[in-house]
Amino acid sequence: MKNLLKLEEVAMFGLSIYLFTLTSFSWWWYPALLLFPDIGMIGYAFNTRVGALTYNFLHHKGIAVVILLAGWQFGNDVLSLSGIILFGHASMDRVFGYGLKYPDHFQHTSLGWMKPQSVPNDGN
Repeated sequence: MKNLLKLEEVAMFGLSIYLFTLTSFSWWWYPALLLFPDIGMIGYAFNTRVGALTYNFLHHKGIAVVILLAGWQFGNDVLSLSGIILFGHASMDRVFGYGLKYPDHFQHTSLGWMKPQSVPNDGN
């Protein structure tokens, strides 16, 4: 099931790329902006509750779709691009196991607990 969910996220990431091709922006805008939503992690400088709030706001696909639809409705290309980038980034993150965050800990996500990075044993 986990692989099926990842495949679904890959498809949504592909959809974001397709939607981007429908815009008038040069191709390099997509990769240049793709990691921008991670600016939401700045909230963790305050505490985990604020960090989860800011991170989740910029990684919630529903918010991304609303922004994209608002851009289409009002003919605002920048708003449309923002929604596409937010949607694509959220899908990419979920492929790598980064879900929405709980306010108690950065590694506690909607996809479960992230595995801690293994630290090589240097023999000491």
